[in-house]
Amino acid sequence: MDWSRGDHVVSDEPRRLDHARIWRFLSQDSYWAGGIPEATVEKALEHSLCFGLYRRGAQVGFARVVTDRATFAYLCDVFVDAEARGEGLGEWLVSCVLEHPELQGLRRICLMTRDAHGLYERFGFRPMPDPARYLEIHRPGVYGDAGAAR
Repeated sequence: MDWSRGDHVVSDEPRRLDHARIWRFLSQDSYWAGGIPEATVEKALEHSLCFGLYRRGAQVGFARVVTDRATFAYLCDVFVDAEARGEGLGEWLVSCVLEHPELQGLRRICLMTRDAHGLYERFGFRPMPDPARYLEIHRPGVYGDAGAAR
């Protein structure tokens, strides 16, 4: 499925994804996945619903959804390249993701963010009303030293 806006396209076509570009951003530029091994990113891409954001054919953004396509989805790894920011592309990318037919009728869609609350709140995301219900196993050093501080 594709969405178009001017020189930009959002697509869920897995063959269009620039795997090396995605891995470079996640491993080197993201605060949440620093040092992530390339093989781990490959496995995540293979088992997720992924969206590329393209400008004139070159990938400038990405979003990934982990979902059972029936009840639950976790939106993650959302990014827009620094040189493409400030054009509303992040908001458009998230809008396209949430419009995807495979994500309709789900009971819960969640995400985690350190700094983009305003963006996601525009789509109805809210802090958990009872954070004590949320439990996790968090292994910050799983990707080695590079990811330990993130």
